[in-house]
Amino acid sequence: MDQNSCNQHMQSADHFSDRYCRECKKYFQNAHNLRQHLNSRTHRGSDVKCPFCNTGFVTPSGASHHLETGSCPGAPRLNRESIARVVQRLDTTGVIAKKQIEWHEQNVEYVANSSSWNGSGYECYLCHRNYRTLLALNQHLKSPAHAQKVYHCPNRGCAKEFTALAALFNHLESESCRFMRFENVQRVHRQLTDQITSNRRITLF
Repeated sequence: MDQNSCNQHMQSADHFSDRYCRECKKYFQNAHNLRQHLNSRTHRGSDVKCPFCNTGFVTPSGASHHLETGSCPGAPRLNRESIARVVQRLDTTGVIAKKQIEWHEQNVEYVANSSSWNGSGYECYLCHRNYRTLLALNQHLKSPAHAQKVYHCPNRGCAKEFTALAALFNHLESESCRFMRFENVQRVHRQLTDQITSNRRITLF
Protein backbone atom coordinates (compact mmCIF):
# COMPACT_ATOMS: atom_id res chain seq x y z
CA MET A 1 0.00 0.00 0.00
CA ASP A 2 1.48 3.36 -1.02
CA GLN A 3 1.47 6.43 1.26
CA ASN A 4 -1.51 8.03 -0.46
CA SER A 5 -3.61 4.88 -0.11
CA CYS A 6 -2.48 4.55 3.48
CA ASN A 7 -3.58 8.10 4.26
CA GLN A 8 -6.93 7.54 2.58
CA HIS A 9 -7.47 4.41 4.67
CA MET A 10 -6.46 6.17 7.89
CA GLN A 11 -8.84 9.03 7.13
CA SER A 12 -11.77 6.83 6.11
CA ALA A 13 -11.34 4.66 9.20
CA ASP A 14 -11.16 7.79 11.38
CA HIS A 15 -7.72 6.84 12.69
CA PHE A 16 -6.70 10.51 12.55
CA SER A 17 -9.56 11.65 14.79
CA ASP A 18 -7.23 12.39 17.71
CA ARG A 19 -5.18 14.84 15.62
CA TYR A 20 -7.62 16.32 13.15
CA CYS A 21 -9.39 19.65 13.59
CA ARG A 22 -12.69 19.29 11.77
CA GLU A 23 -13.47 23.00 11.93
CA CYS A 24 -10.17 24.04 10.35
CA LYS A 25 -9.81 20.87 8.27
CA LYS A 26 -6.21 20.47 9.42
CA TYR A 27 -4.19 17.48 10.56
CA PHE A 28 -1.62 17.77 13.34
CA GLN A 29 1.45 15.71 14.06
CA ASN A 30 0.06 14.36 17.31
CA ALA A 31 -2.80 14.72 19.77
CA HIS A 32 -0.84 17.18 21.92
CA ASN A 33 -0.37 19.57 19.00
CA LEU A 34 -4.07 19.32 18.19
CA ARG A 35 -4.95 20.12 21.80
CA GLN A 36 -2.68 23.17 21.74
CA HIS A 37 -4.36 24.31 18.52
CA LEU A 38 -7.84 23.84 20.00
CA ASN A 39 -6.80 25.84 23.07
CA SER A 40 -5.33 28.68 20.99
CA ARG A 41 -6.83 32.05 20.09
CA THR A 42 -8.18 30.48 16.90
CA HIS A 43 -10.78 28.52 18.84
CA ARG A 44 -10.78 30.09 22.30
CA GLY A 45 -10.81 33.76 21.39
CA SER A 46 -9.79 36.25 24.08
CA ASP A 47 -12.49 35.74 26.66
CA VAL A 48 -10.25 35.72 29.76
CA LYS A 49 -10.64 39.31 30.92
CA CYS A 50 -8.40 41.37 33.15
CA PRO A 51 -10.60 42.47 36.08
CA PHE A 52 -9.05 45.94 36.12
CA CYS A 53 -8.73 47.02 32.47
CA ASN A 54 -10.95 44.46 30.71
CA THR A 55 -8.21 43.48 28.27
CA GLY A 56 -8.91 40.06 26.79
CA PHE A 57 -6.48 37.16 26.93
CA VAL A 58 -6.54 33.66 25.49
CA THR A 59 -5.46 31.99 28.72
CA PRO A 60 -5.48 32.63 32.47
CA SER A 61 -1.68 32.48 32.43
CA GLY A 62 -1.66 35.39 29.96
CA ALA A 63 -3.97 37.45 32.17
CA SER A 64 -1.87 36.64 35.24
CA HIS A 65 1.36 37.59 33.46
CA HIS A 66 -0.26 40.88 32.43
CA LEU A 67 -0.87 41.75 36.09
CA GLU A 68 2.32 40.30 37.55
CA THR A 69 4.52 42.31 35.19
CA GLY A 70 2.80 45.57 36.15
CA SER A 71 1.44 45.97 32.62
CA CYS A 72 -2.18 46.69 33.56
CA PRO A 73 -3.06 50.39 33.16
CA GLY A 74 -5.99 49.89 35.51
CA ALA A 75 -3.81 48.55 38.32
CA PRO A 76 -0.28 49.86 37.78
CA ARG A 77 0.77 49.14 41.36
CA LEU A 78 0.09 45.44 41.03
CA ASN A 79 3.05 43.20 40.32
CA ARG A 80 4.25 39.71 41.10
CA GLU A 81 5.28 40.54 44.66
CA SER A 82 2.14 42.45 45.63
CA ILE A 83 -0.11 39.73 44.20
CA ALA A 84 1.88 37.05 46.03
CA ARG A 85 1.44 38.93 49.31
CA VAL A 86 -2.33 39.06 48.82
CA VAL A 87 -2.50 35.37 47.94
CA GLN A 88 -0.38 34.48 50.98
CA ARG A 89 -2.76 36.42 53.21
CA LEU A 90 -5.99 35.03 51.75
CA ASP A 91 -4.88 31.45 51.17
CA THR A 92 -4.96 30.41 54.81
CA THR A 93 -5.15 26.68 54.08
CA GLY A 94 -2.41 26.57 51.46
CA VAL A 95 -4.53 25.76 48.41
CA ILE A 96 -1.90 27.23 46.08
CA ALA A 97 0.36 29.28 48.38
CA LYS A 98 3.33 27.68 50.07
CA LYS A 99 3.12 28.15 53.80
CA GLN A 100 6.53 29.61 54.47
CA ILE A 101 8.11 30.28 57.83
CA GLU A 102 9.00 33.76 56.70
CA TRP A 103 8.24 35.97 53.74
CA HIS A 104 11.16 37.62 51.98
CA GLU A 105 10.20 40.77 50.14
CA GLN A 106 11.54 40.78 46.59
CA ASN A 107 12.18 44.51 46.43
CA VAL A 108 15.84 44.26 45.45
CA GLU A 109 16.50 44.94 41.79
CA TYR A 110 19.52 43.27 40.22
CA VAL A 111 21.19 45.22 37.41
CA ALA A 112 24.14 43.93 35.42
CA ASN A 113 26.72 46.09 33.68
CA SER A 114 29.52 45.56 31.19
CA SER A 115 31.72 43.94 33.83
CA SER A 116 29.52 40.83 33.61
CA TRP A 117 31.16 40.00 30.27
CA ASN A 118 33.30 36.87 30.79
CA GLY A 119 34.84 36.63 27.35
CA SER A 120 32.13 34.52 25.77
CA GLY A 121 28.93 36.12 27.04
CA TYR A 122 27.27 38.22 29.73
CA GLU A 123 27.19 35.98 32.79
CA CYS A 124 24.51 35.92 35.45
CA TYR A 125 26.37 35.94 38.75
CA LEU A 126 23.50 34.09 40.43
CA CYS A 127 23.11 31.08 38.14
CA HIS A 128 26.17 31.55 35.86
CA ARG A 129 24.18 31.30 32.64
CA ASN A 130 25.58 33.22 29.68
CA TYR A 131 23.58 35.68 27.59
CA ARG A 132 24.51 37.13 24.23
CA THR A 133 23.58 40.70 25.15
CA LEU A 134 23.56 42.81 28.29
CA LEU A 135 19.89 43.56 27.66
CA ALA A 136 19.07 39.85 27.68
CA LEU A 137 20.95 39.36 30.94
CA ASN A 138 19.12 42.24 32.61
CA GLN A 139 15.79 40.89 31.39
CA HIS A 140 16.74 37.58 32.99
CA LEU A 141 17.62 39.34 36.26
CA LYS A 142 14.27 41.14 36.30
CA SER A 143 12.36 37.92 35.67
CA PRO A 144 11.17 35.54 38.43
CA ALA A 145 14.09 33.20 37.63
CA HIS A 146 15.78 33.75 41.00
CA ALA A 147 12.71 34.57 43.05
CA GLN A 148 11.23 32.45 45.81
CA LYS A 149 8.88 29.67 44.78
CA VAL A 150 5.78 30.86 46.59
CA TYR A 151 3.11 28.77 44.83
CA HIS A 152 2.52 25.06 44.45
CA CYS A 153 0.25 22.99 42.25
CA PRO A 154 -3.11 22.40 43.98
CA ASN A 155 -2.81 18.73 43.03
CA ARG A 156 -1.38 17.16 46.18
CA GLY A 157 0.12 14.41 44.07
CA CYS A 158 2.16 16.92 42.08
CA ALA A 159 5.34 18.37 43.56
CA LYS A 160 5.67 21.32 41.17
CA GLU A 161 6.39 24.74 42.70
CA PHE A 162 6.33 28.13 41.01
CA THR A 163 7.67 31.64 41.42
CA ALA A 164 4.72 33.27 39.67
CA LEU A 165 0.97 32.80 39.45
CA ALA A 166 1.23 32.86 35.66
CA ALA A 167 3.59 29.88 35.79
CA LEU A 168 1.15 27.98 38.00
CA PHE A 169 -1.71 28.59 35.58
CA ASN A 170 0.50 27.66 32.64
CA HIS A 171 1.21 24.36 34.37
CA LEU A 172 -2.51 23.72 34.88
CA GLU A 173 -3.29 24.69 31.29
CA SER A 174 -0.78 22.15 30.01
CA GLU A 175 -2.73 19.37 31.78
CA SER A 176 0.65 17.79 32.51
CA CYS A 177 -0.35 16.62 35.98
CA ARG A 178 -3.91 15.86 34.87
CA PHE A 179 -5.41 17.77 37.79
CA MET A 180 -7.99 19.51 35.63
CA ARG A 181 -8.91 20.03 32.01
CA PHE A 182 -8.02 23.24 30.20
CA GLU A 183 -11.66 24.33 30.23
CA ASN A 184 -11.77 24.17 34.02
CA VAL A 185 -8.64 26.31 34.40
CA GLN A 186 -10.60 29.34 33.16
CA ARG A 187 -13.29 28.69 35.76
CA VAL A 188 -10.66 28.40 38.49
CA HIS A 189 -9.02 31.62 37.31
CA ARG A 190 -12.34 33.47 37.52
CA GLN A 191 -12.98 32.05 40.98
CA LEU A 192 -9.51 33.00 42.22
CA THR A 193 -9.77 36.48 40.70
CA ASP A 194 -13.13 37.03 42.39
CA GLN A 195 -11.75 35.89 45.74
CA ILE A 196 -8.70 38.15 45.48
CA THR A 197 -10.50 41.27 44.24
CA SER A 198 -13.24 40.90 46.87
CA ASN A 199 -10.68 40.14 49.61
CA ARG A 200 -12.25 36.75 50.39
CA ARG A 201 -10.47 33.67 51.66
CA ILE A 202 -9.16 31.43 48.91
CA THR A 203 -10.99 28.11 49.01
CA LEU A 204 -10.59 24.77 47.33
CA PHE A 205 -11.05 24.68 43.58
